[in-house]
Amino acid sequence: MPETTARAKEVTAEPDLEEIEVRELIRVIPAHHARANDPEAGDLPGAMNLDAVSAWYGAFRAVRDVSMAIPSRQVTAMIGPSGCGKSTLIRTLNRMHEVIPGSRVGGRVELDGQDIYGSTVDPVRVRRVVGMVFQRPNPFPTMSIFDNVAAGVKLAGPRPDRPVAEIVEHSLRRAALWDEVKDKLASRAVALSGGQQQRLCIARALAVEPEVLLMDEPCSALDPIATAKIEDLVRELRDSVTIVIVTHNLQQAARISDQTAFFFVDEARSGHLVEIGPTSAIFVAPREQLTQDYVSGRFG
Repeated sequence: MPETTARAKEVTAEPDLEEIEVRELIRVIPAHHARANDPEAGDLPGAMNLDAVSAWYGAFRAVRDVSMAIPSRQVTAMIGPSGCGKSTLIRTLNRMHEVIPGSRVGGRVELDGQDIYGSTVDPVRVRRVVGMVFQRPNPFPTMSIFDNVAAGVKLAGPRPDRPVAEIVEHSLRRAALWDEVKDKLASRAVALSGGQQQRLCIARALAVEPEVLLMDEPCSALDPIATAKIEDLVRELRDSVTIVIVTHNLQQAARISDQTAFFFVDEARSGHLVEIGPTSAIFVAPREQLTQDYVSGRFG
């Protein structure tokens, strides 16, 4: 194998994201604040805007010049063939990409009008406001169900206005898991089924009251019944949180998203945005022939 090819494979190898996410989540200390979810507070929070965003692993440019808007309180699906930069791009939205050694991000990512990569912005706070759920369920293995959900909340210290137990119950209810685990909250989280573990991870993310929830292939390791529960949950959560989901399942994107973004790779193997629009338009009448070929199953 030529040396240049070996180096390219090295920098594009998938890092251990589960380990990184757990390490970063432990560092998240919520800064509780009054969220703008009151009609009198103005625009709903959680709107994001990307302007010429690129992402690198070492010298390899995995994502090239992506510009798109992510509306508040809607579900945005990212679709495209493997290797087109979807997972890399979604990790730029909460500054998770930069924790991978040798990586960097260019361009501008705004949340509610503020550049999250600004010099005065704390990345740990960004990761609280923009939560993330990964492809593989990753509950803290030594913790109980209760302590998994309460982990981030406890790091913030006592909240006189809301006891931890109340927050845990509320988060588990939002994740449609409370009725299944309410009698075994002290049990280890890893004893749950795969689908239950994924909903537990969603409850853990919701417990710190994010404005945006990123979901990177959250159903790829689940059976159809568990997948249906996650999809139902996404539909319910869209009224209270902005959701961005990466999925290879085109039917899933069509079922649960409000808008869809299609990505492909250029000659340099960099992922780029081909087109974005309302999901119905992308699947029924896309502007680009490449999009039409992908959603109709001609490739991918």
